[in-house]
Amino acid sequence: MPMPFMALNHVSRLCKSVKASVEFYVKVLGFVVIERPPFDFNGAWLFNYGVGVHLVQKQDGVAFPDADQNHLDPMDNHISFQCEDTGAMEKRLKEMKIKYLKRTINEEEGSPIDQMFFKDPDGFMIEICNCENLELVPAGAFGRIKLPRDRHNPPLQMK
Repeated sequence: MPMPFMALNHVSRLCKSVKASVEFYVKVLGFVVIERPPFDFNGAWLFNYGVGVHLVQKQDGVAFPDADQNHLDPMDNHISFQCEDTGAMEKRLKEMKIKYLKRTINEEEGSPIDQMFFKDPDGFMIEICNCENLELVPAGAFGRIKLPRDRHNPPLQMK
């Protein structure tokens, strides 16, 4: 039975400082603070690009990922944002003195994907990529993939 999902709604992140994380997601990634229900815990809701980021103040005793900004492993847990202009994003990271790892994959196949990995203030990995260059080819799932009504990016091979 197909699930009635439409899209990713939000990602939730625990924060050592909601204020510092809001500043990072707004200034570095261009998110906008939106109103949230009156919960009995500190947090903030951000939105842009069709996805929300919910920031929640961590409670004492909660462990965090490796916050070492020099340890950037693309194989680590991360969220990825598709980017129309990776050059502009790289310039922003440089201007803000945010350490990042840049790599290009899939060059031999003719559809190069530029990726940049960096961490938010709490050590959560973020990827910026131009993943629309890579066509999705269903592996036996044709007919079961649900797409937005008007478009899909990256493109999907419908053969």
